[in-house]
Amino acid sequence: MIRLFIKERLSWILLVLFLHFLLVLVSWLDAPIPLAPILYYVFLSLIVFIIFLAVRYNSETRFYRKLIDWENQLDTNSLVEGNSPFETIVQDSLERQTDWLKQSSSRNLTTLEQEKDDLLSWIHEVKTPLTAMHLMIDRLDDEKLKAGLTYEWLRIHLLLDQQLHQKRLPFMENDLFIEKADLKPLIFKEIKDLQSWCMQKGIGFEVELKAPEALTDAKWLAFIIRQLLTNAVKYSESSDVTINSCRKNGRVVLEIKDLGIGISKKDLPRIFDKGFTSTDHRNLGSAATGMGLYLAKKAAIPLLITIDVSSVPGAGSTFRLTFPEKNEFVKITGM
Repeated sequence: MIRLFIKERLSWILLVLFLHFLLVLVSWLDAPIPLAPILYYVFLSLIVFIIFLAVRYNSETRFYRKLIDWENQLDTNSLVEGNSPFETIVQDSLERQTDWLKQSSSRNLTTLEQEKDDLLSWIHEVKTPLTAMHLMIDRLDDEKLKAGLTYEWLRIHLLLDQQLHQKRLPFMENDLFIEKADLKPLIFKEIKDLQSWCMQKGIGFEVELKAPEALTDAKWLAFIIRQLLTNAVKYSESSDVTINSCRKNGRVVLEIKDLGIGISKKDLPRIFDKGFTSTDHRNLGSAATGMGLYLAKKAAIPLLITIDVSSVPGAGSTFRLTFPEKNEFVKITGM
């Protein structure tokens, strides 16, 4: 701050030094003017000027130091009131801009909330004809047509489900209910929902749950598993998906392993990025939105679930969900 103050007042400092130098120069060139008293005056005035700078430094920088330390949360009450007319101009401008930003933010938030509510309402409305459509598809006699329509129906259903949970994610903490969730019925329900797609692609499941329970929110865990299973089925063909759970170092670990096309080494660090789809196998991933794994990772954070992935191109991928211990939730929720 001292350097900034000197830089700001450098022209004033140079002017004072120049005037003192000019006074000494005139006294030196003009013999009738005694030099000694002039030097004495210059010495005293420089001391007074240095003291003046020190006093002004403290008073002039107090406002700007507060600006630097100001936590920008649209609260101008924490700012020091300006001492000079220029500081008052700055403060008034900040207050006007802050009021405008508050109003704009409030309007945008209201609009966003309305759009979110409208979208959620629309998704719930669409589910009704989708359910009716599924019942109609089940009554078809042509198995080939039935399988194709069921697959397309399932794609629409999963995309709507992603949208629904994506809109709920920012408020996920308000919707959590942490309990010891039974993994078996939860996993088998998700497998059953994908059954028609798996039969079409010749994909089976091997499930072995040595750790049958995990401390989590069952509804949001189901959503995470749904994204991982959908990803496994999408990029696999005529193979099995293995689902195992066990305890490692006191924690429950759920592992989902497929034998699909795998993930290339260069893509692996980016698979949880929003909108990212594989740079390889573009023809296989043409229907991908790049949202499934991103949403799964986002949903896992409030649940304190760690998602790790390992993959070998051409030999499949393995996703591991490591669940927290109870004391980790106690620190956050006070359970």
